[in-house]
Amino acid sequence: MSAKPLPGRTTAAAEGDVVVLLIGMRINHFWAVHHWLPVLLAMPRMLRELARDEGRGLLGHVLLTASPRTYYVVQYWESKEKLYAYAASPDMFHRRAWAMMNRKERAGKMRGHVGLWHETYIAPEGSYESIYADMPPFGLGAATGVVPVESRGRAAADRFAHRSAPEG
Repeated sequence: MSAKPLPGRTTAAAEGDVVVLLIGMRINHFWAVHHWLPVLLAMPRMLRELARDEGRGLLGHVLLTASPRTYYVVQYWESKEKLYAYAASPDMFHRRAWAMMNRKERAGKMRGHVGLWHETYIAPEGSYESIYADMPPFGLGAATGVVPVESRGRAAADRFAHRSAPEG
């Protein structure tokens, strides 16, 4: 079910730095289902796990398909520290999934069947902006909420210049 579009122009309500993680996989050999299917199914499991515990720091995500072979997720995080903590936590699924992948790779069982990648970006406050016109909350706006565009400025330069209120 798709969300209802919000009329007019909005912008993401993000405050402070934003951490963006792009993470994905590529199916190199479709016939090697037993290699790529567990990888494909691991990400939704991790996202469900993170959704159950907002304190872990995942603000939101968007699942995307680049091609029939390539799937990825754009994730928005509160901080790189919370991202690192989740990735390394022994009680979370990511750590077990990554250990399993490493064991299979060392044993030569993953070679060439499935590709994995990730990129992490820290966008300091003042180095990102957004605008959504007649859109349901999406991307950073879905992760942090939206506000009327006028509250941050109608021009991109104004939205880039926005600073959150100092903590007092």
